Amino acid sequence: MVMATEAEALSLLTAEAVRSRAGMMLAAGLRDDLAHFRLDLDRIDDVEGAVLATIDKAYPSLKIPFHARWRHFVAGGADRWADIADRVSWPDAATRARAEFDLAIVSVLLDAGAGAAWRYRDDRNGNAIGRSEGLAIASLDMFASGGFSSDSRDPLRVDADRLAELSVAALERGFQVSAQNPLVGLEGRGDLLRRLGAHVAARKDVFATSDGPRPGGLFDHLAARTKNGTVAAPTVLSEVLRHLGPIWPSRLALAGIPLGDCWRHDAIRANDATDGLIPLHKLSQWLTYSLIEPLQRAGLAVTDIDGLTGLAEYRNGGLFVDLGVLVLRDAGDADHAHEVDSTLVVEWRALTVALLDLLAENIRARLGRSAAELPLACLLEGGTWAAGRAAAFARRPDGAPPIKVISDGTVF
Repeated sequence: MVMATEAEALSLLTAEAVRSRAGMMLAAGLRDDLAHFRLDLDRIDDVEGAVLATIDKAYPSLKIPFHARWRHFVAGGADRWADIADRVSWPDAATRARAEFDLAIVSVLLDAGAGAAWRYRDDRNGNAIGRSEGLAIASLDMFASGGFSSDSRDPLRVDADRLAELSVAALERGFQVSAQNPLVGLEGRGDLLRRLGAHVAARKDVFATSDGPRPGGLFDHLAARTKNGTVAAPTVLSEVLRHLGPIWPSRLALAGIPLGDCWRHDAIRANDATDGLIPLHKLSQWLTYSLIEPLQRAGLAVTDIDGLTGLAEYRNGGLFVDLGVLVLRDAGDADHAHEVDSTLVVEWRALTVALLDLLAENIRARLGRSAAELPLACLLEGGTWAAGRAAAFARRPDGAPPIKVISDGTVF
């Protein structure tokens, strides 16, 4: 048995590892060596057309914001977080950044697929909002009302001790969950937040250098590690993975280091202890995308944003299945649900990441934009995610993904 080193484990906690190993999966697919999918790249033109049409409709000027949690806080024509934050007399930029880190971290961890049935009734306009948008507004309302704060005089914060004791019942109330309004993976979400609270409380060296222990303390940790006020987006991801990784449910670990959203597949080859392992880090990258704007608002420069990868989630992945680029070898696999660690789901998610890179190159060429001008963060927001959702609703009345995944609320 090969003994893993810490360096080998940490090598998997990077965007580079996600991208390179997803590329291995794509290469296996192009050789027709995968067990569950075959590729039809002749259909990539259809995907490009759908994404370009989506971008043209939503962002004809090509001024596309990042694919981040902040987009989901815009509801009913109003930017709900900006409405709250702009009324607060923040003592300095760092204080606001800590609050925004608190909100983004908790909201993203709660955003792992709601299921088709769940809805959140918005008190502001009475609308019933589902899926990611509903989860966003629910988490924002809970945050704004002090649902994660231990200080009634300072509601706009997330305290470690409050999280560590957060009950499922509190989440049920905050997210309006009932037998008639079920939320997929609620227990998993609650457990994840409690793990977060306990971990943050235990790591005051990271999360409490300028305030009490809170997830937002990660802002100070990152700010202290900038060079001339600059930090690279892949560095933010690596810090997120290193310092939030221990909260994830027990999965794979190397050298005692939890690997998070990382799975096994025979198509992935390496000459060390990481052989057969493919990291995807979907929620951690989604979180990293969502931390960029708070860093920028605090006056820090974030570089190499395109060093992050596309997200291995069901809207992006569903786009490639629904439009025929990814074809199930056994059509019957679409009729039943699959565990997240199954070979089929690992293939699907990894192929999604690699195909998003290919798609991005093609779309940039057609639009005459560089990677710096149209990073993946903007392509995801402007086109692929929305196009994937539209493709799903065009084919299935409830907009469900083309492949069913058994979710515990911590991956999708």
